[in-house]
Amino acid sequence: MKKIIKALITVFIVSLTVFLTVFGLAKAKKVFINRWFVNEKSSTIGVDLSSYQADVDMNALKEQGIAFVYIKATEGTAHQDSRFTENWRNAQEAGLLSGAYHFFSYDSPGATQAENYIRVVGTDLTGRLLPVVDVEYYGDKEQNPPRKEDVVKELSVYLDALETQYGVKPMIYTRSDIYDKYLKGTFDSYPYWISSLYTPLKWNYHGDWYIWQYLNRGILEGYEGGEKYIDLNVLNKSKDLNELIVK
Repeated sequence: MKKIIKALITVFIVSLTVFLTVFGLAKAKKVFINRWFVNEKSSTIGVDLSSYQADVDMNALKEQGIAFVYIKATEGTAHQDSRFTENWRNAQEAGLLSGAYHFFSYDSPGATQAENYIRVVGTDLTGRLLPVVDVEYYGDKEQNPPRKEDVVKELSVYLDALETQYGVKPMIYTRSDIYDKYLKGTFDSYPYWISSLYTPLKWNYHGDWYIWQYLNRGILEGYEGGEKYIDLNVLNKSKDLNELIVK
């Protein structure tokens, strides 16, 4: 009996050590464990991409089971992604459900950023996915974060302008720490797309969500000439992808 107890204790200690080691490496951003928590064969998987992926074959992505794609359209007040127009057209021609996202700038007025997005993407998104605004840090913003009141003010202007134009609430893409710092309590009525690349989303985010970006080291067939990797996303199993289509 003592030998059995001793063996069980040994197994427990070894298992705990392995778990803590893997968890520590994940938190240190040295290993990617999220694929253990996503059943890619039975889930609704999508990608997001930009000019970094260079030439993209939307048909090839679709043939690999990709159900939706988000394409970078704009950034700040004046920038347009150099591959947006062709990616936007090719996704439509391939019958791949697609949406366009805007990278939000803390250094530009929300109104002019909204004008940039609408001018580039178009005035009608019927049949496409909800417009998305990407709210994250860039440059030195993580070390020198903008004031919350400034972010809330300009982001509100941006979101209101898009809702007026398209008749839907845009989706907000962000990380859990940025959500906690800037968005929680003010933008709770918006659908969320949360990035958690190194640990399962439920470990660090407890709000409602539609899409989880779980890996930025995905490798698929269908893009060449640029970045080796592509971002992978999974739809919340409690949600329906049709809820994200602009009617």
